[in-house]
This record gives sequence, C-alpha cells and structure tokens, in this order.
Amino acid sequence: MSEEALLAAFTPLLPGSDHALVGNGDDCAVLAAPDGRYAVSTDVLVEGHHFRTDWSSAREIGARAAAQNLADAAAMGARPTALVMSLVLPGTTPVAWVQDLARGLAEACAPVGAGVVGGDLSGGESLVLAVTVHGDLEGRAPVLRSGARPGNLLVHVGAPGRSLAGYELLAAGWEPEPGGPATGAAGGSGTASQPGSVSAADTARRCEDLFRAPRPPLAAGPALAGAGATAMMDVSDSLLRDAGRIARASGVLIDVDDPADPGSPLHADLLALAPVAGLLETDDDAARARARRWVLTGGEDHGMLATVPADAVGSLPQGAAVIGRVSEPGEGGPGVVVGGRPWEGSVGWDHFSA
Repeated sequence: MSEEALLAAFTPLLPGSDHALVGNGDDCAVLAAPDGRYAVSTDVLVEGHHFRTDWSSAREIGARAAAQNLADAAAMGARPTALVMSLVLPGTTPVAWVQDLARGLAEACAPVGAGVVGGDLSGGESLVLAVTVHGDLEGRAPVLRSGARPGNLLVHVGAPGRSLAGYELLAAGWEPEPGGPATGAAGGSGTASQPGSVSAADTARRCEDLFRAPRPPLAAGPALAGAGATAMMDVSDSLLRDAGRIARASGVLIDVDDPADPGSPLHADLLALAPVAGLLETDDDAARARARRWVLTGGEDHGMLATVPADAVGSLPQGAAVIGRVSEPGEGGPGVVVGGRPWEGSVGWDHFSA
C-alpha cells in the first residue's frame, strides 16, 4: 500500500480541533491562537521501551500516546487543543492496526475536544510515535515547576500507583484463574488479598488497563491553575521524582505524606493496592510494602501534582487531595522527603538509569 493510500485509510478516523483553521491535508496545519500564546510539548513512544504490542492493542497505544501529551499541556494550566503525530511503521504493519491506533487517539482526545491536525509517516524497523501537543492557556498564566513557596500545600488529583501495579502484573505474567483465587506466575499466592480475591483480581485488571492506556484527569490542570496553583506537573515518572523536580526548581523542601500513615489520603491508595500486591507476594507485610512503593514511585499515571497556597483549599477541584507540605529547605538543600524522613531507594522511572 502506498503512503497516500494509508493516509486515506486512517486520517478520516482522526478527530478535528475547534482551533484548526487548516487541518490535515496541507503542508502545515494552521491553528487559531485566541490567547496569543501556546503551550507546546513533545513526547516519544518507542516499541519495546514504552509499550509492547503483545501487551497492548493499537487502540490502547494510541490512547497512551495522546494521554501523556494531553497531560503535559493540562499540567501547565492549558486546555489541550491539538496534536500532531509522526509515526514510524515497519512495512509489515497491518492497515487495520493503524486504523485502531487512530481510534485510540480519538478516544483519548474526546474529553477535552482536542484534535489530531497533522503529522508525518515513515518506514522503519520498529514502531515509534512522536506526538506534539498544543494547548490554549485561555488567559491564564502558565503554571511552572518553579513557583512553589514555603507554606504551600502539595495536592494531587488522580490514582497514584495503578500504572506501575499494572506493569508489574503484566511483567510477572499474572492471570486470573478461572473459578479460583487469582495467582501470579511470579509465585505469589494471593493470600494477602484475602478475603475478596475476586475484587483484587478486578482491581488488578483495572491497573493493567491503566498501564496500557492512562486516563489523566485533564480538566484538573486548568482548574488547579484557576485555584491559584503556584507550581504543577503531571506525574509522568512518580510522585517522589516529580515532587523532587518541583522542589529543586523552586528551591524548597517538599514533605510527601507516607501512605502508611492512616491520616493521609494516600493511605486509601495503599489499601486499594495492597490486595493487588498480594497477588504477587506471599504475605501481608510484603504486599503492603509493595503497594506503598507503587504509590510513591509509580509513574505514568499522569495525575496532576501541584502546590497551592494554604487558603486555596476551598477552591480545589473535585478529587484533589492534600498529600504534603512545602517548607524552607534544610541542611540537605531543596528536595523531597516522605513523612519527614529521607526516602531510601529508587524514586521512580529514569530513562537512562542503569
């Protein structure tokens, strides 16, 4: 099939944008910029590094590619309006696969009305998607990483740890056993999820779905900006890694709640994930430790992480939870601690770590 025939097969499935003055079909798209500014970001997804075709459908890969870019724009306080995508395809890629990719992009864009307005195609040895997002600030100031101030509260909107849980379940080869307790190929007995192994299995499937195709709370980004957020990021790499980025950019110390603390909203996430971790562990203590690690160091959930003035609590959007506090840096300088204590071990995903 020729490039033109392939384009004709899938571009009608791509969503349009209400900001597009000129969309697909010309050398460039032309977008309206009513605010006079654009928030722009790019992410790349590489087969075998960011997704696996034996784990994820084309539709899920398309949704993932859109979601992580849309979340970047939202985390600046912008409303995502348009995507452009460059796509590298092996010659053996079925046309139906590319069409399903387009459907996944459209599904992820629908909640905010964003469109896919252009891009490029190339042949290559493996699948690669490079997506660029444009966002409309709608008169708001962009929310940077560098604005957190002592006395601010750390807030989060989303479901931390689910994507990492899904990844580890898939990597372990976990599958529910028909008619019996769910067990993991990695040797977990599922006993830590008792009682209620069925609900643990249901939650596990949900975590796998969220790893394959994240569902970021896109409306929360502009809402947090409107509530006075002083700094914001989407959680691409983990609560701890991304809170640390805000802390260093702002020159502050951020104390993230320990999910083991029953008084923290993150404790509910630990409790929700502990039965899932029990599918991979042999005792309750190990399951809770794994769930705690998922909540703090799991990435690719793309929740909204922001700092806000203490008096903004009453203006926070639905689903926002206070999960920490900002203070002056101590002797160790700017950074992040957990429940007032230094965190030992990995703080989350790093593309270039050994």
